[in-house]
Amino acid sequence: MDIRRHLLLLHLLACLPSLLLLSQEINMPELQGYKKISGYPVYTRENLWDFIDGAADTYLSYGFVDLHVSEYKKGKNIIKLEIYRHSNNIEAFGIYASERSSAFSFINVGIQGYSSGGILNFFKGNYYVKLRTNAKSDKVIQSLNTLAMRVAVMLPGETAMPKTLGEFPSVGKQVNEETYISEGVLGHAFLKQAFRAQYEADGTVFSIYILDKDNEDECRNTVAAYLEKTGGELDDNAGGKYVMKDGYNGNIFLAWKGTRIVIISGLAIDQTDIADRYTSQILN
Repeated sequence: MDIRRHLLLLHLLACLPSLLLLSQEINMPELQGYKKISGYPVYTRENLWDFIDGAADTYLSYGFVDLHVSEYKKGKNIIKLEIYRHSNNIEAFGIYASERSSAFSFINVGIQGYSSGGILNFFKGNYYVKLRTNAKSDKVIQSLNTLAMRVAVMLPGETAMPKTLGEFPSVGKQVNEETYISEGVLGHAFLKQAFRAQYEADGTVFSIYILDKDNEDECRNTVAAYLEKTGGELDDNAGGKYVMKDGYNGNIFLAWKGTRIVIISGLAIDQTDIADRYTSQILN
């Protein structure tokens, strides 16, 4: 085999996971009594703006791959089904969590779902699924729920929350307020891919961010960039704790060890004990 053919083979093998991902088909389930209308194209990163113009950039930032859409019609009643596929389970959780509220009614569908009026959204594996209807009839809402359950069974993938969410301390954590931020964490371009949970302790509401990096060098460089941004300097190459003043976010408590960074915002300077308590639980 000559060198050019060898290089081409290596390139094709490297691209194989992406090619398989793009080739996956989604067969929308039937819904008894409803006519399934599948006249929509499969939306990709190139044309998602045609479907959700104002929100497309947010979806793209969470590893959007493609979108399949169908409508189910019975007389004047229509149920719309949208299945968004993302690059992995964490990104699917991220876009799902960005659109949920702890005030919603949560239901046991997929990994987690919620309903509000004629809306039902959930995520499972790499998929974020949205169903909606304008109908007020209890029978139509029940049909929407039935369709959601069928889609959840049909879709492959993880059936558990991302592992990092289970590593946040439970004391003081506000339920169903966790999110995943793909980029621009705390408004900084150099801070990416963070899980965030909201807490309340001693009457203060604050946020904890967990950032896991691929290696210690990447972790160290991220911490150094933040310290430089806020006028500080890295004083230990193996880990440490810092308190800084961020012009965007006020007081910031930062701790890091190995490949993990923990950032806490929303606490006063004299609440160092609270920051130390939580960072120690997460890093040790």
